[in-house]
Amino acid sequence: MTSWITRDTFPAGGSAEGLLNVSSEGDLVAPLAAADRAAALELAAETLRAAGLGASDRVVVALNNDGEPAGSLIAEAAATVGRAAASVGARGRMRLHTALEKTRATTLITTPAGAMDFLARLHLEFLLDPLDLELRHILLVGEVPSPNAYTQLAAEFEASVRELYADPFLGVPIAQRAPGDTAYTPVREGLLGLAPLDKDAVLDAPYAEGLAEIVVTPAWHSTLGGGVLRTGQVVRLSGGEEAVPAPAHTAGEHVLVRGRWLSVPRLGAALTRIDGLTHWDLRVTREGTLDAAALHVTFGRDSLVKNPMWKSRIVQALYALTPISIEVVVEPEVSEERRPGTVTDERGHHLGRDRSQLS
Repeated sequence: MTSWITRDTFPAGGSAEGLLNVSSEGDLVAPLAAADRAAALELAAETLRAAGLGASDRVVVALNNDGEPAGSLIAEAAATVGRAAASVGARGRMRLHTALEKTRATTLITTPAGAMDFLARLHLEFLLDPLDLELRHILLVGEVPSPNAYTQLAAEFEASVRELYADPFLGVPIAQRAPGDTAYTPVREGLLGLAPLDKDAVLDAPYAEGLAEIVVTPAWHSTLGGGVLRTGQVVRLSGGEEAVPAPAHTAGEHVLVRGRWLSVPRLGAALTRIDGLTHWDLRVTREGTLDAAALHVTFGRDSLVKNPMWKSRIVQALYALTPISIEVVVEPEVSEERRPGTVTDERGHHLGRDRSQLS
């Protein structure tokens, strides 16, 4: 019987062996035994070649290195395809610029929002010309992009821009597409599919109109190969598609913020320990180039509203939970009524926590 796995039901990592990818919250442990890692590197290298990376390219990977996605693995695969590669992590933009210059990089691999923020800072803060970097390729992975981002990046850098699809559990690129393509091209058959939000069944193409969730079937993996992994990434189908399009939304108990998956249940559990807190609302926006998250909290007693110690307790609880920067906003109105926490995604990305109610 095929097992269907979400981030909430991912197998326990206590018995996993080999190299372990651990999510930034520590709740997801994805194993890469030696053979699995070799297979992952081969898949990533195939995807990079399909995206246009060549033997003369020098690559800088500016992605998180804590499992979502695995920047170091992508850099290692890039080094087997191109002339050189480095994984510099998600660092400050000026330091990224220095790394690109010092390595004489021809290719940048980062998130869509990270690339747009880098471009904005080159213009507005550093007064540098993007063309001076002489980038040939920009490969983007890990986020729902802002409208027209790919077109602007291609024009400003005069570079080829492509999107990689990386398995959000293992960080392995398995498909790619050009901005003009409506769907991904997986490097191998059977790696990528779609499923209804309310039913554990892989859909057959051509797909009917509506919402569907991207699923990954990692047949190459020794322990996860028999399962179907629900990614939490949702596509909006117009009907008749023969392949998997890029995600426009997310769904489920995790919200994608700045390229990281934030667990809403774990957030709620951390906040239940704060005495006097009656309601909270996690609000996610992207007014500029980057995502911003703010936690709006409501207290049940007036004495807590302007108490800096109580606000500090919430700040520390969030810091212990996730590396994502979350602003804490204390609502001035008091409410004694306890209500469940909510998520407000002003980007329009996250559709809801309960998949069964979204189909």
